[in-house]
This record gives sequence, C-alpha cells and structure tokens, in this order.
Amino acid sequence: MMNNILDVSSLVTQLRNGARIVDDISFSIKAGETFALLGESGCGKSMTALSLLRLLPDGVVNAGGTAQLDGVNLFDLRERDMRNVRGGTAAMIFQEPALSLNPVMTVGQQIAEVLTLHQGLRGAAAQRRSVDLLDQVGIPDAARRMMEYPFQLSGGMKQRVMIAMALAGQPKLLIADEPTTALDVTIQAQVLQLLRDTQAASGMSLLLITHDLGVVAEMAHQVGVMYAGQIVEQASRAQLFARPLHPYTQKLFAALPGAMRRNQPLTAIPGNVPPLGSITQGCRFTPRCDRAWALCSEQTPGWTVLDGGRGVRCHLYQERGARSEDREKTPSPPTPLPQAGEGSSILDPRSSILEVSDLKVHFPIRKGILQRVVGQVKAVDGVSLEIPQGHTLALVGESGCGKTTLGKALLQLIPPTAGSVKFDGHELTGLAARELRTRRAAMQMVFQDPYASLNSKMRVAEVLEEGMAALNIGSNSKARQARLDILLDQVGLERTAKWRYPHEFSGGQRQRIAIARALAVSPRLLICDEPTSALDVSVQAQILNLLKSLQRELNLSYLFITHNLAVVEYIAHEVCVMYLGRIVERGTAEEVLRSPKHPYTRALLSAVPRIDGSGVERIKLEGDLPSPANPPQGCHFAPRCAHAGESCRAGYPPATSHSATHTVQCFLYGPDLN
Repeated sequence: MMNNILDVSSLVTQLRNGARIVDDISFSIKAGETFALLGESGCGKSMTALSLLRLLPDGVVNAGGTAQLDGVNLFDLRERDMRNVRGGTAAMIFQEPALSLNPVMTVGQQIAEVLTLHQGLRGAAAQRRSVDLLDQVGIPDAARRMMEYPFQLSGGMKQRVMIAMALAGQPKLLIADEPTTALDVTIQAQVLQLLRDTQAASGMSLLLITHDLGVVAEMAHQVGVMYAGQIVEQASRAQLFARPLHPYTQKLFAALPGAMRRNQPLTAIPGNVPPLGSITQGCRFTPRCDRAWALCSEQTPGWTVLDGGRGVRCHLYQERGARSEDREKTPSPPTPLPQAGEGSSILDPRSSILEVSDLKVHFPIRKGILQRVVGQVKAVDGVSLEIPQGHTLALVGESGCGKTTLGKALLQLIPPTAGSVKFDGHELTGLAARELRTRRAAMQMVFQDPYASLNSKMRVAEVLEEGMAALNIGSNSKARQARLDILLDQVGLERTAKWRYPHEFSGGQRQRIAIARALAVSPRLLICDEPTSALDVSVQAQILNLLKSLQRELNLSYLFITHNLAVVEYIAHEVCVMYLGRIVERGTAEEVLRSPKHPYTRALLSAVPRIDGSGVERIKLEGDLPSPANPPQGCHFAPRCAHAGESCRAGYPPATSHSATHTVQCFLYGPDLN
C-alpha cells in the first residue's frame, strides 16, 4: 500500500543454531498510525524491532522476509546507508534510558550528535535546536538541563531526553520499546501524551512495544498480539478490546487485576513462554491452553482472516478446525475467594499488628572539609499508620516520595530519626541489635528486584536456609530442608528447584523464591516493595494470587508499596497516599480509589490508562517532585496544585476526617469547607 510507512512480510530472525526467535511475522503501519506489539517477555517483540533496524546481537541473524520503510527495502541497504536510516528515517526509544544514554556526555552533546549526523547542524545552531527539543518534550529550564549529565536527571527526565534524541532526526517511524515500564503513572501519562502530541504535529508513525494493555488501549490504532515468536492475533484496537479471539489474548485480559475481581483469583496463565525452537510442530500455546485438543499438538495452525479484516492463528477459527460452539466458548469464571471475615483465617481486624506514630527519617547533608551538617533530607517526615492483623495496607505515590525508605525504617534497616514503631505491642525503635534480631523474624521484606536481592552464587536451598539458620529455626539442617520443601510447595515451585541457582529461573519464579525466603522464618508481616512492577501481566497474576492465598492460609499482614493502582484495587484493604515524605490521604481502598479527595490522589488516578475507555479527565501535574532536601513552604503539593491558595503556601494543612476511616490533609476540606 502506498500510504504504508512500514511493510513487514514473512520476517524470520533466528539463532545461528537454527532456533527461530521471530518466525514468519507480517504487519504494516500507515503514516501517522500507532501499531502495538503486545505480549509477554521472551515472545520476540524487542527482537522484531532490532531486526528491522539491523541491530541484532552476535549470534542472531536475519533469515528471511522483507521490511520496506518508506518504500526502501531495509535488508538490501549497505551498512553505510543503513546508518543514515537509523536516527533519521527511523528512530528507537529503548526500554532502559539509564543504560542507553552515555554517562560521560552531557544531554546537549548527545542530542547535538544526532543533529549533526542527520540534520547537518553544528555549533550554536545545534545548541538552539537541542534546547527547542528539550522544551518540546517538557523538560523545564532546558538551557540549564542541556549542560547536565544523565545521572543528574530523574527517570522520567531521562526517558524524555531519549525521546528528544529520537525526534532530533525528524523520523517518519519511531519505535518505542516499553517506553513507560518502570515509570510512575504520572510520568507515564506525560510520556504517552508527548508521543501523541508529536504524532499529531508531525504525522510520525509509531511502533509501540509493550505488555501493558492499558497503554495499548490508550495509544494503539492496530494491535498485533505476539507469542513465542509469532503474531497469533491482529486486529484494530476496537475489535481486540471488544472481543479478543485467541485463547492467549483472552487470558491476558483475564489476568488483569482490578476492583471487579477483588474476591476472585486472577486467571493466571500456567507455565512460561516455551524456549526458542522447542516447539516445531503444532500450536506453540498448546502446553498452556485449556481449550487445546489433539489437533493443536499435531498440526501448526495457519493464519485465518475473519470479517472486518482481523486475523488469528488458532484452530478454533479455521473452517474445519472446531465446532462453532467451541469458538464462542469463553473461559469459565474463577471461583470466588473467601472475603475478609469468612472462615477462620482472618482474625479480628481491630487488633493492629503494626502501629507507627510520627515516624521521621532525616538524612544529614554534609559539606566542607569538616563535613559540617548544613541541612537535612526529610525522606520520611512524620508518618503515622497502622496495619490490622490479616489486612493489606497499600502505600502509593511517585518515585522519590519516601515509600521504600519508610518500609526499611519499619524494619529498622534504616534507623528512624524520631517517632515510634510498635510491632505486636512492642516498641522497635531504639532496641539493641540482639533484641531487634529476634523481633525482626516476624517482619520480613520482599524487594522490588528479586534477581538483585538473591545471592547469585548460592543455590535456592542455601538462600532459603540462611535466614532460618541465623535465627535458630529448626533443630538441624535436615529439619530445615524438610521445612524448605513445604515452603516451595506453598509458593508453587517444584521441590527439586532448591538445587538450582537464581539465574536458572524466570522473573516470576525468582519473585516466588524471594517470597519463600521471607516466609522461611514464619513472619506475621510482609513489606512488599513493588513486587510486581517489572513483571508481565500473566506473571503478576500468579504473584498476586499467591500473596492472597498466603494471606488466607497464614493470616499474614502486608504493607504493599506500589505505584500500580490496578494492583491496589485488587489486593488492598486500606490505602495511604504519600507525597514528599508525608501521608496526604488515607482510607479504605473503596474510599480512596472511588472517592478521592486530595488533588494529588485525583491526579494519580486520572493518569491511569484504562482498558474500558472510562478514563476520567486527565489532571496534568506541573513540574517534578520537589527535593526532600528543600521541601516547599506550607503544603508540599502547593507548587503543583491547581487549587492552591495563600493558606496552602503559609502552613501545612491539618487532617480532616470524611468518615471514621477516611482522612485527607488539604485546605480544600477545612472546618468551614467540609
């Protein structure tokens, strides 16, 4: 088609040993259109993008197919000509900007490099254009920021710099590989809006690689669902979200958390994406599909085009593949979970296992030869909360607001500056190390990155037994090993897995090991720090199901630190919203998420992409989170708040109650305005 900016036909990319990573995929993108490649990690999405730009790693080769960009066959170009395409006709935003930006070059130098290569700009002209680009992507004080290095920028700013570099060559096609995966919802909303605005202004096409269905719903015109190197379903956004056809796509939708599924287990997809080249016959989704029959293992399904131009790779939709009633069959609804108060596993919620009062964590700022204290970083500044036995309290807020510091201070991994932390009625602040060690067994932490928190040189059995031995749990190693087998059963791993090393597991399996390690010392409270932030939606469903079942069986309490509000809707009983070291709103999950009061909470909720199209009007936050070393006078949120008045800048607002459980700290709800 003449109006297609990109045409990909029968693309094959494989390892030198013959295992196919990208296997016979075809799609096209029109000018000004967004095409989303959706699927789990390991299905070949990023490798597809690298194939198109001929940036394949060693040992991976293009083995067939064509890719025409703006009428030019990319695979026929000499490498010299291909360098002009990269960054010029086509540009790419990589998943991790911190690894993609050069740490020893300023932001301005890196943008100017692109301008010189593709636009022929140098010197003052390149500097002016660099400032314009940084302004365009919403970086404040662009002339100053241009002279800074990547480490001086926040995660959201680094991502915006990557976009500025990509736009510098005025590309006709922009490839965005998971551009918002690790970003807060507010920064994610800004980045997505920036991409939409750029498309509207320049007519640029976008190939969006993601596993986030909410982002797809907000951004895409056309969607290709990818699994094990193949596109298994392709449709317009409206068609896909109205009625997904392939069993894999249906399971991705069913795995999404939310308030409507609060008392049901999520439909997790069993197993993992198969290893490359392991399935050469039949449908690759068969081992994980509950609708598969004999034909699925014996014969590879072909590509079937249905009404409306959508396509699917599944025997259910082939003319002689299955009966019509089988095609319309939808997965059976999951069995409801017992609600709080049902059965004997949930104790009296009025008995709080953790009580925190006016907790502060301040870090001194030292300068000069004598290292005199010249200020304080107020990471946590007067937080009070409590967690009932058997309940989940979600702590939400942007990166840098102090959530993780608070979690570590509760465990006394970071000594609090002031305040009280009572666990099971016992004060932890100021305890001697020996006493603290015995108390800490009942409080454990699950960290955000399981690979970084597990010792790569120790087998799983050693990792799990280490804490038990340190706290004298179990009479001997044999008794502890028996306990480990039970733990592995609880978290859904094979008992033989304990003899393997962390690198031999998938991300979801490693997170299960991290949870098993925390459970090894029989805790009553788990502090979960972003445990699902980097996981696919299917693996996230497995972890959330596991945490819920463990809470029922063991009566565990959770402090769940996250910026994923869909997860909060599904798992939390209560919610605390944190901003710059302080709690600005708290209440039950229903109160905070359905009837938010604080302008910051409203802004967070408005930024969440929704798959049902029921999004509220976007509230744009101006600027970035202020520094906790120099917080604003009065209400800390006032500089970014559209409702701020003189009283907001004069003093910090008191707490106002809207119900017995719902409080907010905002002058909009003072005694006369409530």
